Amino acid sequence: MQCSRVRTALSARLDGEQLPPGVTDGRLDAHLAACADCRRWSEQAARLRRLTSAAREAAEATDLSAPDDPALDGLLGRLRRDGAPGDGRQV
Repeated sequence: MQCSRVRTALSARLDGEQLPPGVTDGRLDAHLAACADCRRWSEQAARLRRLTSAAREAAEATDLSAPDDPALDGLLGRLRRDGAPGDGRQV
């Protein structure tokens, strides 16, 4: 499988979405076992998902409205408005 197709499928899997036609978890895992670049991409995507989810949960738990970091403020505002990946709303 091409790396671009694998990464699209990995993104879907991380978000809890259906895999593209013709792609199975087994094929994804086999590709990851053989491709260090896609394995690294998958790890980074999973880490980003965890971090954005944690930031969103922290913002909701503390009702954080104006963090000191403008970039974090923008990210948290967008997560509140648009939702996090995998929750059925677009980010």
